[in-house]
Amino acid sequence: MPKKTKLSRKPKRKKKLLSGPPAPVHLWRVCLYGEHWVSSHPLHVPPSKENPFGSVTTRRGHCAKNSSDKDQLYPEEIAEIANQHFSSLKNKPCSLTLGFANGSSYDCPIAGWVQYWNEVLQPTELLEPNFVKALIATESGFNPAILANKKNKNSARGLMQVTNDTRKILGDDDGEINDHYVNASREELNDPNVNICAGVRWLFHKRELLSKKLDRQATWLETVYKYKGTGKVGKNRAKVIVKKFETKFEELQKCGK
Repeated sequence: MPKKTKLSRKPKRKKKLLSGPPAPVHLWRVCLYGEHWVSSHPLHVPPSKENPFGSVTTRRGHCAKNSSDKDQLYPEEIAEIANQHFSSLKNKPCSLTLGFANGSSYDCPIAGWVQYWNEVLQPTELLEPNFVKALIATESGFNPAILANKKNKNSARGLMQVTNDTRKILGDDDGEINDHYVNASREELNDPNVNICAGVRWLFHKRELLSKKLDRQATWLETVYKYKGTGKVGKNRAKVIVKKFETKFEELQKCGK
């Protein structure tokens, strides 16, 4: 009798996982995760046979792919977020000027970027807007154009005194930060919105680095002192820096009580 041939079984098809496009990093974001917003801008059309002189048209605002496929914020979207969402926020820092002419001029972007990074990075202890306002008061006196060293364009600049080295780290997708980058030029850090956005992001990163060093979760107060470089100066100078910050912060915390 002829041998029975075994019927070959068809391999089971793997079920395709239904997955939509990646969601935006935050509800305020214009584009999906892995993309960034490009505002409307003039577009130069090169000369051709039909149009020998070329022309200029307008490229409408659109979402573009990030080079890293991770989350990247650029000044155009930073401005878009601030314009659309910050004026209506309730959890703003105390409106005291702390003795500075522009002392209450940046309460909206402070509130906005503190809330944004709290919600994106989800720390165990939320960062307070008053913390950032006190930090700005003691770093720049609310002067968005200040440069720590007028002879060195790479020195700390703007409201939160962000250095050029810090700017590079914040935008380096191959560096020490794993995700959620802030990409801005040195000159764009003069913009209060960009500076606060970058400065608050850097504060979160400093807390992460300090926590690893301490082998425990660093407090925001410890992080602020690290941000201000108290460990790099003498004890007397460090005490002055600490006292100055704590005085401004306590003044803000008493607001409305």
